[in-house]
Amino acid sequence: MPDLNRVQLMGRLTFDPELRRIPNGTAVSELRMAVNRSWQGRDGDRREEVLYIDVTVWDRQAETCCQILRKGSLIFVEGSLKMDQWDDKTTGEKRSKVRVQADRVQFLDSRRDAGGGGGYGGGEDEYGSAPPRESRRPRQESAPDRGFDNGPSRGGGYSPSNSGGRAAVAPDQDDDIPF
Repeated sequence: MPDLNRVQLMGRLTFDPELRRIPNGTAVSELRMAVNRSWQGRDGDRREEVLYIDVTVWDRQAETCCQILRKGSLIFVEGSLKMDQWDDKTTGEKRSKVRVQADRVQFLDSRRDAGGGGGYGGGEDEYGSAPPRESRRPRQESAPDRGFDNGPSRGGGYSPSNSGGRAAVAPDQDDDIPF
């Protein structure tokens, strides 16, 4: 059976993204998102767990994320898992960490200014205002082609807002966010 390494996550950023460049000039941004998992325990009580996931975004998509996203921004990420391994310099132990290598990041709300602002739904796109035209073009060089569409969604699959023009997550859920 062939292997499949695909991840789809929706959550909120835990800090403002920062842009850096590797020696060849390529833009990269490390995001951390909080993803909630809810279930009902054997005792009937509702339980919730928050997972903190590191996400790496490359090229123009990294630049756009840093321009638009802020702590608390709701995002949808598609990508693959990647494991980083290194030797701990203080203990000499081998360490590892799994992170998401993003192929696509969708902005699901318009929280671009400090203090929130913006609304849910409406507007020209899912995050409140139209981005520069070049960010809407599919970028094949931003991630290796693995047979998946790295460009904007063109129907079918996940959609950040329903036909009523409202975001997939109700605004009153923001009160339960730990950051």
